[in-house]
Amino acid sequence: MEPESKPSLSELSSTAALGDYVLISEVGEGSFSTVWKAVHRESGEVVALKQVFLSRLNRHLKNCLDCEIKFLSTVCHPNIVRLLKAFQNDGCIFLVLEFCYGGNLAAYIRQHGRVQEQIARKFMQQLGAGLEILHSHHLIHRDLKPENILLSRSDDDAVVKVADFGLSRSLHPGDYAETVCGSPLYMAPEVLQFERYDGKVDMWSVGVILFELLNGCPPFPGRTNVQVLKNIKSCTCLPFDQLILSRLHPDSVDMCSKLLSQNPVHRLSFHEFYSHRFFKVFEKS
Repeated sequence: MEPESKPSLSELSSTAALGDYVLISEVGEGSFSTVWKAVHRESGEVVALKQVFLSRLNRHLKNCLDCEIKFLSTVCHPNIVRLLKAFQNDGCIFLVLEFCYGGNLAAYIRQHGRVQEQIARKFMQQLGAGLEILHSHHLIHRDLKPENILLSRSDDDAVVKVADFGLSRSLHPGDYAETVCGSPLYMAPEVLQFERYDGKVDMWSVGVILFELLNGCPPFPGRTNVQVLKNIKSCTCLPFDQLILSRLHPDSVDMCSKLLSQNPVHRLSFHEFYSHRFFKVFEKS
């Protein structure tokens, strides 16, 4: 973990307290939750405190929250954000999570633009290792995007950690889901078209993230689900910047193309993804 000075007494005295934790600052907000940077009163450990408002959750989202807590409570892996404890207070569930000093991958891309191919491979390998854990638990994430991929630190030795499992659900081989959820820029076309789907929706999201790392922006822009789907359907080849494309290794382009297959039948499965030549290049470099 990247070292950081502990909050000063003046900072602590001007912030709110919650049980054993003192809230330092808000670091993120969604429709159903707020994430705080906090510090444990006695140990001084800095944590991320995810506050989930139960009144904003329908039955489906409550089931997803139960799935998230159950999964994180049983997993300890370097590429999955670590859950330290969970507790309920004043109509909210609080998840105490490890604090990732590097922020999220979205901020990293905004700061650095497109990343070097070697770094993209490293991030993808670590993301794949995290997804392998989900796969072994028969879970699909359904909201993979740069905002939900955290970095352990802010330098080149950062470790990728998959986070925010609030839309995850159990899905065994041969089963399908139908709930439309996720973030439009990273949602697979079958979800956007209200079709039933399986775990390959996560592989589409991985493809969008890889494209964004290599090209500096997502492949299919749009302000609405309809616009995003229209851009996907009208695409005959991946919209890489031509100057960038000329410098990419063919295996990187092949990986993107096969992850972003509009037909899920032809899209890479998790096992095909993890055995792709893209990672063999990584191992040799």
